[in-house]
Amino acid sequence: MKIAMFLDTAFPPDSRVENEAICLIKAGHEVHLFSLDYQGRPSNEVINEITVHRYKVDKLTYKLSALAYTFPFFHNRIKPSIKDFINKLKPNVLHIHDMVIAKAVIDVNAGKLKVVLDLHENRPEIMKHYKHVNEGLGKILISTDKWNKVQDKLIKRSDKLILVTEEAKNDVMSKGLKKAEDIVVVPNTILPELFLNYSIDESILDRFNSTFNILYLGDTSLRRGTDTAIKSMKIIKDKIPNARLILVGDSSVDNKLKQLASNEGVNNLVSFEGWQDVSLFPSYTLASNICISPLKRNKHHDTTFANKLFQYMAMGKPVVVSDSTTQANVVREEECGLIFPAENELLLAQQIIQLYENDELAYRLGENGKKAVQDRWNWDVTSEGLIEMYQTL
Repeated sequence: MKIAMFLDTAFPPDSRVENEAICLIKAGHEVHLFSLDYQGRPSNEVINEITVHRYKVDKLTYKLSALAYTFPFFHNRIKPSIKDFINKLKPNVLHIHDMVIAKAVIDVNAGKLKVVLDLHENRPEIMKHYKHVNEGLGKILISTDKWNKVQDKLIKRSDKLILVTEEAKNDVMSKGLKKAEDIVVVPNTILPELFLNYSIDESILDRFNSTFNILYLGDTSLRRGTDTAIKSMKIIKDKIPNARLILVGDSSVDNKLKQLASNEGVNNLVSFEGWQDVSLFPSYTLASNICISPLKRNKHHDTTFANKLFQYMAMGKPVVVSDSTTQANVVREEECGLIFPAENELLLAQQIIQLYENDELAYRLGENGKKAVQDRWNWDVTSEGLIEMYQTL
């Protein structure tokens, strides 16, 4: 089957898109990816057997994507490119990643081909925490309630729906938007052949070889609990003199986080590594003693998975996570870490100190997580439903 995938951003990087495409290619399908290019990349490129088709757009189009469901400008500007892609490719099915580009694709298709809508997250819910939605003109022009209504309509207009967790599936079904047989749950796990085969950067290991390292990977926005992690270091340092918090990632609030670290008197205990390529994630994880995911509670975090959890587990590291529903359920089920109430820096610190003081517990939890990824929480297993769905199409 010839599958046309659609992405409203540049590619690479996007681990979920790449993982899905690779597993479908392995299953015998031909995958072509439509992506938007804001940086002057090659118009056509083959990456891991994925044929990438890039359509050049200007920065205005990029900015208009934030207003995709306020005004029709974004969709109107990209519809000609979508139509050109479909007409040239003549695919058997359309697979849309996330909702930003979905309306344009579904409108151009006009019911001719089967549509698979792949929601990587509950976009309207996470948007409630975006800076540009809560400040200035964005606060006036962007309505998350409207995005929520549009998301429901897009789900109804699709033939099949892909979600990341059972919790998200239950939410959709409770609204009567889709039948269970038309929903496939595909968690954001790792593709072992990619993630575990990145070469280790010895310089990262050397740089952190004399400290007790607490690692956070990913977006550093406040909603991710990075401020909670920084505040916990004020407590941790009294019990773990050589403790170091390593933040690998970035966001628009990084300066606020650095100021917070200074205010808390722990700026010398926090390493702000900035954005790093995913190929370096195994090196940072290997250099760490404990890995954390201190997400704050909201509907989005409670119904999705953070990639970092499975990346930590794959490397055999004990995890400390907040009680955000989906990640807490995995940690309890697999006995691979400890849980603390979200936004409680005292209890986060206590769980980290407990693992520092109990090497045997830390090792056992880490090994449990590693085995869980080998047996269950890896892309080869969690993608089975995706492959089966395409067999029915």
